[in-house]
Amino acid sequence: MRLRIFALASIFLFAGLGVNDLHAQEAGRPHLEKRGVTTQLVVDGKPFLMLAGELHNSSSSSLEYMKPEWPKLAAIPLNTVLTPLSWELVEPTEGTFDFTLIDGLLAQAREQHLHVVFLWLASWKNGMSSYDPVWVKRDTHRFPRAVENGNEVNILSTFDDATRDADARAFAAVMKHLREVDGRDHTVLMMQVENEVGVLGDTRDHSAVANKAFEGAVPEELTSYLKAHRDSLNPELRELWEKNGEKTAGTWAQVFGDTSRADEIFMAWHYARYVQAVTARG
Repeated sequence: MRLRIFALASIFLFAGLGVNDLHAQEAGRPHLEKRGVTTQLVVDGKPFLMLAGELHNSSSSSLEYMKPEWPKLAAIPLNTVLTPLSWELVEPTEGTFDFTLIDGLLAQAREQHLHVVFLWLASWKNGMSSYDPVWVKRDTHRFPRAVENGNEVNILSTFDDATRDADARAFAAVMKHLREVDGRDHTVLMMQVENEVGVLGDTRDHSAVANKAFEGAVPEELTSYLKAHRDSLNPELRELWEKNGEKTAGTWAQVFGDTSRADEIFMAWHYARYVQAVTARG
């Protein structure tokens, strides 16, 4: 079962360059604002409607390739381009960051008066782990993979702190750099953190650590949320929970039933917690 969890986080681009500079950047930075019954994206103090197009997964990995494409995108006309940004190109060597590609993409976008939403392709993209650095790909002990049908697959595990922390450090470095180079221009409107995460080919990770977590108790944070927001839950989730007795304690199978649906909820929870941790660092 393919799970798709899109984690979008607004960029708060401000730098501590002095009180006046900070206030100026704070006032204009892209943010989401509740206005009446709607939530609007506000850029430089005004509502902004994105007319956006998305590039192919690896198109933006080459500035040379992208250079003639920006005028075409502007001529559509678009005002925003969703642009993949891969971890492997930002941190080719652990602890050494290269922002050449980011700076080049921003410069090219600004030439055409276009905004950017970066898609952070890091631990996952389309359910697979293809855009993580070579030093992550090679070290399957430090950065373990999910297990399907008894075999490791090319999907980084959500149950490993080292992987999560490495991803989060890289994302934080990217966000810090964007604050420094785009704090005034506001070319970047948002960041998508990871992309279409989920286990492909099975209902969940069956590694030893995942099995132990699945056999353990559903986190109280989740069961408390189910109880407190019962009337506003997703209808399918609510029906599944009610069907199994609306339990507020127990294993994943006890609370959600011993079916593939429990597997899905289990994985969705752990992917969401992982992505939230990366997002928070940024």
